[in-house]
Amino acid sequence: MIVVETPLDMAAHRGQSLGVTGWTEITQAQITAFADLSGDDHWIHVDAARAAREQPGGRTIAHGLFVLSLIPRLQRQLFRIEARGAGLTYGYDRVRFTAPVPVGARIRLRQQVGEVTPKGQGARIALQSVIEIEDQTKPALIADGILLIAGA
Repeated sequence: MIVVETPLDMAAHRGQSLGVTGWTEITQAQITAFADLSGDDHWIHVDAARAAREQPGGRTIAHGLFVLSLIPRLQRQLFRIEARGAGLTYGYDRVRFTAPVPVGARIRLRQQVGEVTPKGQGARIALQSVIEIEDQTKPALIADGILLIAGA
């Protein structure tokens, strides 16, 4: 884990990998809960019996947006900013869902620091995020996003 004092201190890691997280299993309970929250209850996500008959691999798959939403939780394993105020995801410049994540799969996050620029009392930190699927060469998603963090 990388620990820095202020958001601007992340600039020292520009162009560097922050590393990879531990593996996290994607469960049907998580997928179903996300379907309930988002309203996306398409059978490929929530109907295990139909997925067994009709889906390649015979399993339901996680919503791409659910997998994307795991990035903030997972990145807590990669870095910490000690003196900081509010932080938020400012946006994503590019997101590509490149492979489905079947129920029971394990995923992990790999992140790299891009540009770090001052923003008010804090910084705008560009992060490239890749969600990998265990035992697969193709990642689940690739996202270029910006985390905006206020100073302490």
